[in-house]
Amino acid sequence: MAADTSSSTSSESDTTARKKFTEFTERTDRISDAELDDFWATLAPASIDFMIGEWAGGEFDTGHRANGFMKRLNWFGKTFVSATDAKPLVCLDADGNKFSNTEAMNGEASLWMEEFRGEVVASMVYDGSPVHDHFKVVDDNTVMGIMNGKGALDGDRFLYFYLERV
Repeated sequence: MAADTSSSTSSESDTTARKKFTEFTERTDRISDAELDDFWATLAPASIDFMIGEWAGGEFDTGHRANGFMKRLNWFGKTFVSATDAKPLVCLDADGNKFSNTEAMNGEASLWMEEFRGEVVASMVYDGSPVHDHFKVVDDNTVMGIMNGKGALDGDRFLYFYLERV
């Protein structure tokens, strides 16, 4: 009788993904889109249920024209209360209090399952901007995101970011 290795393989896969993710977040040089695309391809799609909760965020510096925009907003992360109640730009005010910045992207958002690069993944659709954020799972508390859409592309380049569960 063959041993069940599914959880062992999953743990090894999670460990490998986490190690690579940590390498990316610790880098001080620019990261190429190709490196992030290769990493993205190894990850499992996120579901809407997985995304529910509060997340702290960061971005990968690829030289995309929007790199630094979130820092200028004093972006903390995202909060997904439900599929129809997503706060994409949770920012910090001068006193360190969190608030949903509805001005920067013209409203809030909702979560949908959408096809992106041949896979159906949890995606956040902004209410007032032609932007979709697609998510894949790094581990139980981390996702990688790709911002897509007319309002987010830099030529044909995507913006790459990540979220870590709070």
